[in-house]
Amino acid sequence: MPARHWFPCAIMAMVMMPVALTAQYPVRDGSVSNIAPYLFAAADFGINPEDVTFTKDIAPILQRSCQNCHRAGGGAPMAFTTYQETRRYATRIRDRTAIRDRMGAMPPFFVEPGVGIQRFKNGNALSDEELAKIQAWVDNGVPEGDPADMPPPLEFPTDQGWVLGEPDLVLRSIDVTVPAVGPDRWGDIGIVPTGLTEDRWVHSVEVREINDIPTDAAATTVGGRYVFHHMTYFSGVLNEDGTGLVSQGRVWPVHEIGRNADVFGDGVGMLLQANSALSLSASHVHSTGGQANTGHLEFGFKFFPKGYEPKYTSSIRLGGNGIDMDVRPNQAGQEFHSYDVLTSHTKIISFEPHLHAPGVRMCMEAIWGINRFTLNCVGYDHNWVKQYLYEDDAAPLLPKGTILHIIGFVDTRADNPNLADTRNWAGSGRRSVSNMFADLGQMVRLTEEQFQAEMAERRANMKDKNTYDIGCPLCWAPQVIEAATATGGGAP
Repeated sequence: MPARHWFPCAIMAMVMMPVALTAQYPVRDGSVSNIAPYLFAAADFGINPEDVTFTKDIAPILQRSCQNCHRAGGGAPMAFTTYQETRRYATRIRDRTAIRDRMGAMPPFFVEPGVGIQRFKNGNALSDEELAKIQAWVDNGVPEGDPADMPPPLEFPTDQGWVLGEPDLVLRSIDVTVPAVGPDRWGDIGIVPTGLTEDRWVHSVEVREINDIPTDAAATTVGGRYVFHHMTYFSGVLNEDGTGLVSQGRVWPVHEIGRNADVFGDGVGMLLQANSALSLSASHVHSTGGQANTGHLEFGFKFFPKGYEPKYTSSIRLGGNGIDMDVRPNQAGQEFHSYDVLTSHTKIISFEPHLHAPGVRMCMEAIWGINRFTLNCVGYDHNWVKQYLYEDDAAPLLPKGTILHIIGFVDTRADNPNLADTRNWAGSGRRSVSNMFADLGQMVRLTEEQFQAEMAERRANMKDKNTYDIGCPLCWAPQVIEAATATGGGAP
């Protein structure tokens, strides 16, 4: 594997505030300023750095990992679809991609490389080789290259579009207007009938905000481009007059700024009932600081085919500890821990760290007997709350009795640009200046038969017993065969 080259680097802002990088080696103690960038030499990958050009090497990277936001009408304040648009931001692109898994990194996918599971459905992280190409391109004067090497431009919708494609059902919230300057507001904004006449199993759900904020407006944070900070919602069956719910059916994954869509996967589903409605019971809206703005949310559901019956029903895993928070001022490396004993065999579908403004990192660890498995560590940036959806055959497959250990890291020094004030103690609370410590990922519970079948599939995909699946601690364990109990003799 090519060697990593570690150097101090001053990181310039692209969308959010600057993140200063001062250390000369990577230290993962939950602070901001001691995280060194990932710098690579193109020659380590057999690449002549002088041969790297925009049209041949950089444009394909931007198309895969950047242009969904960095385009005309996208969520980012600048476009990276042509050479002329991109070249003026080349140094920022190099520096922001080089911090990779830390606060402020671009693209905002913060899984730490080389730690735990690395296979995700929604991953758009850059590889070591891609980082080496970007760094070589910038350091050699950002050459454009041969126009004939330029890949065909991607086609994007004229509006914001749907990341997962056109939904089968779109539900719309009411419009919400916020003043140019004002306090944050939390509250219920009503129910939205689904219009369904039969139960439908949901394959994926994507929530997007539509607002009147100009797409070319300057914004120092991604939050400045949206009215809604988050929306916690559930579904249930409507009462006879359609004014409320007679029962709560399903709590759906929370919508948050910068969060990606939810894909539940084959064999898994969430039920949206007939004659149901969404209850938008916990909205959080805020002023953007520019002008009065109006926005609404759209909920896009994609269904499994009619007649589909899932093997598993997904549910939200509320790990962490939202009560006992003791966050001290002006201190890096503060840690919070939670331990949860799994009462059934469990497959973890996604990992979704949730902290608040002081948060910088979260890790998930599985403890089985004397063994401790670090499943993942990810950086955290409260401007970009992300979830990490595991590939189906890489998702943690944990036996009953596993202790799931969640570790959160916070930094309350001035080096953390998300903090408004570094001087005050803070406990738990709903506001971003207060604190939360939670894993909002999804999981499914398995029967013994399902658990054994899932492990058998994993073992069939392994080459031999030298292949180790860190997310499946019992995959290579000897099978336990219960002794026969027949009368008249037999094994004791």
